[in-house]
Amino acid sequence: MLRQVRLSAGAAVAAVAAALFTAAPAQAAPADKLEVLSRWTQTSATSYQSWYAARQNQAAWAAYAFDWSTDYCTTSPDNPYGYPFSLSCARHDFGYRNYKAAGLFAANKDRLDSAFHADLMRVCAAYSGERRTECQSLARVYYEAVRILGSREADTGRTA
Repeated sequence: MLRQVRLSAGAAVAAVAAALFTAAPAQAAPADKLEVLSRWTQTSATSYQSWYAARQNQAAWAAYAFDWSTDYCTTSPDNPYGYPFSLSCARHDFGYRNYKAAGLFAANKDRLDSAFHADLMRVCAAYSGERRTECQSLARVYYEAVRILGSREADTGRTA
């Protein structure tokens, strides 16, 4: 009986030691994080669709430690006059937050703002006539706001 207790205790110690010594080290973000970030923040519809698919399955990208948080269109309406701008704003926030975290915001801001404008214009393409014109006018206002105010926001660490 004593022998069984010793074997059981020895097995438990061995199991704990094995777990400690074989535990995986903390994972750093994958080396291609900036490439993925760049791919998801271009002006094309394909870039938007790739970002959107990843946003729907964030757990698959957890190793990258992306900041997916958003306040959508900040203090502007997310869906002005019924035009659904919220996802365009979310992708813009994604780009701003993640490039700021990487220390590469200034070099990418203009492209992020252009991608935002392209996203808004794709929203507007779903409309016709006066509604499309109205939507495009609003899109231009939103774009100009982030183009101008985004630079100021960058200095304070906030996201436009």
